[in-house]
Amino acid sequence: MPDADATMSALSSAESDFLADTDELVSLYDESFHLVDCSATHRKTYAVDSLVETTLWHIYPELLAPGPKSAVEFVAASGLPRTVEIADIATGNRRTLIIFRSARGIGVSESDRSSTCRETSSQSESDRALLLHQATHDVLTGLPNRRQFSDQLRSALPVPGGARLALMQIDLDDFKPVNDTLGHGAGDAVLKMAAERIRSVLGDREVAYRLAGDEFAVIQWRSDQPREAERLADALVNAFKAPFAVDGITVFVGASVGIAVAPADGNEVEQLMKAADIALYAAKKDGRRRARTFTRSMLIVLEQREMLRRSLRTALRDGQFFIEYQPLAKTSSSSIVGFEALLRWRHPLVGDIPPNVFIPMAEADGLMSEIGQWLLERACRTAMTWPLHFTLAVNLSPAEFLHEGLTDRVAQTLDLVGIRADRLELEITESVLLERTINNLDTLNTLNLLGVQISLDDFGTYYSSLSYLKNFPFDTIKIDQYFIKDLERDEKSQTIVRSIIGLAHGLGMHVTAEGVETKAQAEWLQKEGCDRLQGFHLGFPMPAEAIGEFLGRTAAVPFAH
Repeated sequence: MPDADATMSALSSAESDFLADTDELVSLYDESFHLVDCSATHRKTYAVDSLVETTLWHIYPELLAPGPKSAVEFVAASGLPRTVEIADIATGNRRTLIIFRSARGIGVSESDRSSTCRETSSQSESDRALLLHQATHDVLTGLPNRRQFSDQLRSALPVPGGARLALMQIDLDDFKPVNDTLGHGAGDAVLKMAAERIRSVLGDREVAYRLAGDEFAVIQWRSDQPREAERLADALVNAFKAPFAVDGITVFVGASVGIAVAPADGNEVEQLMKAADIALYAAKKDGRRRARTFTRSMLIVLEQREMLRRSLRTALRDGQFFIEYQPLAKTSSSSIVGFEALLRWRHPLVGDIPPNVFIPMAEADGLMSEIGQWLLERACRTAMTWPLHFTLAVNLSPAEFLHEGLTDRVAQTLDLVGIRADRLELEITESVLLERTINNLDTLNTLNLLGVQISLDDFGTYYSSLSYLKNFPFDTIKIDQYFIKDLERDEKSQTIVRSIIGLAHGLGMHVTAEGVETKAQAEWLQKEGCDRLQGFHLGFPMPAEAIGEFLGRTAAVPFAH
């Protein structure tokens, strides 16, 4: 590859400084093992007049032997340095080569063992080469690290006229549960394999980096953009479709990719990285395990989202939250037996904001504990005006459940309001149980000792580990509406729902079906022994002041007739 193509080479400043400073034999090669740069001593020793078509095998033909060549391939594939001893074909003198990953491929630092003095000097230089590698490469995966990434992107931008550079930000999907459930050793193993999968789809003028944790990046130099970047991004997503095997355990970790192209999406480092981050965010919002290319409309959506996030910080103080209550009906008596409290947000300018939009924001910004406490107290006070046998169901978000002091806050609220503990039903999702399992069970057991009812929400939509049902005696399992919506005509849904009802009853638990929208669904569930129903067929969410009129209307009209 011609060394005049500075955009495609883009050697890091650390490597360039190293080559300029050293008087030792150091050379750098691209992924195709073509020479891209070398020290002055190396150029003189090997009479390198031009970098064009000069390869590693021209400089060191001894590396073509099976043993040394496998070491070179190991470094290229793993990114981990190797030491190789070779004997000069002409003189028989033995030399030591330190082979390491460089910004564009591999590097070689040569030591001559012909004299003690030379050996000492060469050893020092080899140590420097290893230190350079460690400073610019990730120890775990062998990929160039964030420092190398920053140097290379900064040296490549702004791109010259007519050139195109694509930046791809890569984030692993569902990696955190692997760390949390299998341990950091398993997580490290997945990261190593992930780096290999990323490397496996890269071609010429495409370099991968590990930035931090499960965050990776790729810089690609191509003229046909964004087509070439989208092709590579699709290949990256597809490379993660196959499961990973860790100690005999199969885990699924996907990849989401955000693409930005210079100069169209930014010709400075910060601009281009922001555009790639926005595209990555869009990929995750669209369902993850996919790639998205930056567009200006994404920026508008993000700006609107940031506006909402800023507003959310003052929404509780400004009284913008309110609660609606959706009825819960008991199948055996065809009567209303309680309500679920549903958090709502009415923005003064935008209007009603869906919970699936603002609750993740509140969780990410650490606001959910305060908002959840407000919801719990306000709903409990409302429930005190209902018949004494009516229950109140309140959702706990994962962030709220994991926040320290939850059980104390629940106990204080019960005492403050004066509501019986058995009238309060706290709903948690299965996703909560993937986090800090021992602490979770302690929290659940403490709530149980308080007398609070515990419901496992959205059963069947996450991991549905039966060990959770065995280790903790939930009071209720809620069947997700996904299985209810086609219950009248889909035999698979009927089989699943029937099995969940039987499982729950066998474990001494009650069953609530949510998303019940038709009379036929209600009758089928009643026939199969489902304990409670919730959905539009029973009643829409309503403000607290409408509950009395609603109960008066429904008292004489059984829900399933």
